[in-house]
Amino acid sequence: MSQVLHTPPPTTAPAADDDLTALATRHGLSVSGARPSLPEYVRQLWARRHFIAAFSTAKLTAQYSQAKLGQVWQVMTPLLNAAVYYFIFGILLGTKKGVPDYIPFLVTGVFIWTFTQSSIMAGTRAISGNLGLVRALHFPRAALPISFCLQQLQQLLFSMAALVVILLCFGVPLSASWLLAIPALVLQFTFNTGVSMIMARFGATTPDIAQLMPFVLRTWMYVSGVMWSIDHLAKGHHSWPSWVVPVLQANPAAIYIDLMRYSLIDSFHSSQLPHHVWAIAIGWALLAGVGGFIYFWKAEETYGRG
Repeated sequence: MSQVLHTPPPTTAPAADDDLTALATRHGLSVSGARPSLPEYVRQLWARRHFIAAFSTAKLTAQYSQAKLGQVWQVMTPLLNAAVYYFIFGILLGTKKGVPDYIPFLVTGVFIWTFTQSSIMAGTRAISGNLGLVRALHFPRAALPISFCLQQLQQLLFSMAALVVILLCFGVPLSASWLLAIPALVLQFTFNTGVSMIMARFGATTPDIAQLMPFVLRTWMYVSGVMWSIDHLAKGHHSWPSWVVPVLQANPAAIYIDLMRYSLIDSFHSSQLPHHVWAIAIGWALLAGVGGFIYFWKAEETYGRG
């Protein structure tokens, strides 16, 4: 019995797919949800700058809408934290010894640290906490962590009004050095936004990281000189390894706190801020801002899936 071999007919599907792809490309069509180039991504973000500003303002307004004191809590929350830290660290642990103007020193540290802490926490949930918005609308996803950081900056500016009153009440005069607070805040905002975008990408794939972040941030706060002076503590611990103090001083949170303290308080005491502090602050802002933005952009097409 002879065996007949049947040769399958050649398929034309790949050729047809290639023709459709060429046709779509020729008419400017692209894959839905595809990641745009980095320059195009920046242009899309800039085109939505009004949305970013409006979204951050709306979130800030809604944050305390259910509280009877409303927006007053924007100032009261960091002030109450500062009062608790003053009692525990300043009085019970004695960290105020040798630190001139300790209350302005402490309140400045708490306000500036809260800005970083809140920005990173909000960034961690920027994607995972707004999946409905991410899946329903097409827009550059970086708009979310940026808007949350802008919200925290607006909240800090409310707190700064209270800080100015505290400084004046404790005898710190208004001076031209206060203008240095503006570039310091710009650098800190850039740093915070970059770290927030890094954490937003992590949080998008691993939402449980939001439960871990409070412990990480609390540890970071304790080593950032929020409630105590790194320089004064270093003088009393000569047994520390030589690398500990430089690492603590180069800590980005400590750098931005030092810049603000110098701008508002230390210049009044004729203290000299080392020139390298500004250089380190700029370096941290560029590293986190640019690196975080690119890291977030590389996963743009994955946000909201699954």
